[in-house]
Amino acid sequence: MGLKVLIVDDETLARSRLRTLLGDCTDPRVDAIGEAANAVQAMEHVQRGAFDLVLLDIHMPGVDGMALAGALRQLPSPPHFIFVTAHAEHAVQAFELEAVDYLTKPVRLERLQQALQKVDRLLVAAGNNDAVGSAAAECLVIQERGRSERVPLADVIYLKAELKYITVRTLEREHIFDGALSDLEQKYAHLFVRVHRNALVARSRVRAVEKVVDPVDGEGWVVRLDGVEERLSVSRRQLPAVREALMI
Repeated sequence: MGLKVLIVDDETLARSRLRTLLGDCTDPRVDAIGEAANAVQAMEHVQRGAFDLVLLDIHMPGVDGMALAGALRQLPSPPHFIFVTAHAEHAVQAFELEAVDYLTKPVRLERLQQALQKVDRLLVAAGNNDAVGSAAAECLVIQERGRSERVPLADVIYLKAELKYITVRTLEREHIFDGALSDLEQKYAHLFVRVHRNALVARSRVRAVEKVVDPVDGEGWVVRLDGVEERLSVSRRQLPAVREALMI
């Protein structure tokens, strides 16, 4: 089944353009589209029917998009929401409200498709089981080149400390995260296992632990992960924990 999406924007042309773009999306596809010109209409739509996603403008007469997002979060079964705005300066506040993504106008089809795929992954993960759903809801807020983006931890294959930053590897790309690996290990120990002093890997992505022989370093171990060709070194100290993750 496709997504059910509600467009909330006070400009008729903006709603029309988004409706057209949503109609061109194929992965995932959009099965139903609703429209609202203000926050009151939006809440009426959401309360009458179940929407998977709300595309929210920020600057609207009356209650703005930020306030509406806060109200949506209080619902018993809140829809996911993505902000679609001409103003880039609200991105940090948007992600604090747990927006799935933040798109700036004019929206490109490719960028909208990527945002819908994030929502689709969250919905699929939530439908599998409660534990995976909880993991999918947890995200890292990545800030790169003046842009903020929420990366679901369910999408992360590994976290690797390099110099003063952490490389966050997903299937699609690498992100740079400003933080401490030890803090992430402590907070998300249920999702990641340490393989080396500089790396954590997603428990669900561990597929094999292999012995290797290096001409210089001698015998060692590496972990093979779903989704990437790269092998990460496993220290002897962490080898039992990695093998345990393989058995889960």
